[in-house]
Formats: sequence, structure tokens, C-alpha cells
Amino acid sequence: MREPGHSGRLSTLSAAWVIARRDFVAILFSRAFFFFLLGPLFPVLVGILAGSVGQRVQQTAQSPEIGLVMAEAEARRILAAREVLAARLGEAVPRMTLVHPLAEGEDYEPRTALEGRAANIAAILSGTAEAPQLTGPRTRIESWRGPVAMVAAQAQAGELAPWPKVRLETTTSSSAVERRGRLTTAQGAQTLLFLLTMMLAGMVLSNLVEEKGNKIIEVLAAAIPMEAVFMGKLFAMLGVSLVGIATWGATVGAVLLAGSSVLPTLTTPAVGWPMLVVLGVVYFATAYLLLGSVFLAVGSLATTVREVQTLSMPVTMVQLLVFFLASYAMTQPGTAIEYFALIFPFSAPFAMLARAAQDPALLPHVPAVLAQCAWVLLLVRLGSALFRKRVMKSGPARVKKARSSLFRRKAGAKV
Repeated sequence: MREPGHSGRLSTLSAAWVIARRDFVAILFSRAFFFFLLGPLFPVLVGILAGSVGQRVQQTAQSPEIGLVMAEAEARRILAAREVLAARLGEAVPRMTLVHPLAEGEDYEPRTALEGRAANIAAILSGTAEAPQLTGPRTRIESWRGPVAMVAAQAQAGELAPWPKVRLETTTSSSAVERRGRLTTAQGAQTLLFLLTMMLAGMVLSNLVEEKGNKIIEVLAAAIPMEAVFMGKLFAMLGVSLVGIATWGATVGAVLLAGSSVLPTLTTPAVGWPMLVVLGVVYFATAYLLLGSVFLAVGSLATTVREVQTLSMPVTMVQLLVFFLASYAMTQPGTAIEYFALIFPFSAPFAMLARAAQDPALLPHVPAVLAQCAWVLLLVRLGSALFRKRVMKSGPARVKKARSSLFRRKAGAKV
């Protein structure tokens, strides 16, 4: 199929292949592509360093403790009861330490023990086991009211009665745990797909604006159909993005294998990990082509980098709202909002990938992918028509119009 006015010898698909190969090779073997691969490593490195520092701070920080301000004999009763209960209940029983043993007849204000102490004292327990008083911030003492009452009751009771032994019978999983785990996996897959799409789709826009400023795009459009130019650029950038994702994936995979013992594990998705990865690649391609076609249409309206940033910002904000729509629809299975997210072209890749993590059925993905491809073709045709209308006005039509205006002015002068 050829556009009217084009006498090129290449079909639309052949011309698109030529453009895709030209852009793919030019970008892949450029120095900028090397720095493009290194770009995401810097925030990842900063995140790893920040996480390790935070973990070290959390490890070195002491757990909040309750300071005891009471007679030494009473404090020994409380501490002994606390040790007995902590041996069976673990961290549910707060830590306690004696900060100020009261002498007989001494009047000491518990609030004083909270001021300027180097120890990690979050509240003060005073009084006796029969009449305990907890002093401290409201949120903290409200949460400690029950454990402190239990310790005080144990201190009054004396020796702890034997507890019955509970027999444990484990299962591999439960429906609630499995559903929650798959929901977490679906959310992670959605977020990763969105981040990759938004990070990589902008390359299409920058490449188009650069060639538009150099008049290269007009030369290409004069030789081959505009749909071929748009389609070729889209698939070239998609190929470059897939190379980048493969490189980052290999790096992340090596890191995960090296630190698998300390990393959390995700629940296996309903379709299995291999199929989820395949569907993730497919839906990334469709989401990238859809958003890239919109960016190409935006590029036809912009002439400078500043205009690109101004026009692409609404597209980015709308895409963020689309991601929120797909995330919300994931938690509402079987509702109208989920069906809308599955049908709407820009949210369908995210919603369908989340569905794959929770539903083992593969047949619904076939019409979804076909619908995505149809939308890509439609948006490419609309974008190329818009580009042809706004940019390709500077050709013979303008010259002809200028000549006709000059002819009319000369004719009027003769009259």
C-alpha cells in the first residue's frame, strides 16, 4: 500500500523495515547507548546503599524499653515476671530495665526519668505490681497497657503455671495466603511494566524531534509512506528498549542469584513464572508501541525541546492515572471497573499482566494482544496523518500557493 503522491518502489512494510534497521543499528552502536545502559544503574546503586545504611541503623538501634522507677524489691518482682513471660511470648513483651530504684520514703517524679536519658527509655513504669502506673507518650503507653498489665499480674501470681503444649500441623499454603501472595506478585509486575514503559517510551519522542529539526524526517517522508516512517521508528526503539531490558535483566538476575538468601521470595503467579515473563515481554511491547505512537503524534506538534516537554507532560500525567486505574481494578475482580481497565487500550497491558498473575487462563490474552495490535496500527495511522498535515506543508503546496499569490498581485498591477 502506498500513499497518494508517492512513487516509491518500496511497500509500506519494506520501507518500515528499512527505517527500523537504520535507527536500530545507529542507536545500538552509538556511544550514547552505552551511557543509556548505565543510566538506571545509578539510582539502583543509590537505593542499595541507602537500604544497607538503613538496615545497619535499624540493627544498631535498640528496641524501646520501659524504665522502672520503684523500690528495688518491687522492680525485681516485675523483672522476674517479665523474663518468664518473654521466654514464652517473645517480642510481644516489652523490654524493661531499672532506671531509678526508690529509697524508702523517697518522692521521685517519673517524668524526670524520661528527660535527657542516653538509654532508649520510651515510658516509665512506677507504683507497684498491684497498682502499676505507666508514664509516657499516649500512643506508646496505650499500646503497652495490655503487656504491662500481664507482667504485673504475673508478678502478683508468682510461679507460672504450666502451659499446655500445642501440637502444630503445617500446610503448604491456604487460599487466603495464596491470593494475597499472587496479588503482591501482580502489583510488582504492574509496577515494573509501568516504570519500564515510561522510562523508555520517551526515546521515541526525542529521536523524532531531533530528526525533525535536522529536516531528515521530511526527506524520509518525501521518499516513503509516512506510516512506514512512524512504524519503523517505533519498532526500532522497541528493539533498542528490549536490548536494554535484557542487559538490565541479566545484571539484576546475577545480583539476585548472589544474594538470594537475603531477598524476599514472591508467590508463584497463576500462569507460572516462564509464562508470566513471556506475557510481560508481549505486554511491554504493546504498551510501548501504544505510548510511543502517542508520543510520535505529540512530536508532530512540537518544534523545539521545550515544546516537547510542555506537550508530553499531559500525556505522562494521563498515563499515570491509567496506571492507578489498572492498579485499582486489580483489587476489584469481576467488577465493571476491572472490565473497563481490561478493554481500555492504554490500561489493558497493565490490567492483563496483573490478571495473568492471579488467573491461570491463557485464552483471554489472545484477543487482548490482537486488540492491542489493532490499536497500535490505528494510532500510527492517525499520528502519521497528523504529522503529514502539520509538518509536510512546507513542500510543493506552499510554493504553488505563493506563486498563485504573486501572479494575482501582478495581474492586479497591470489592471
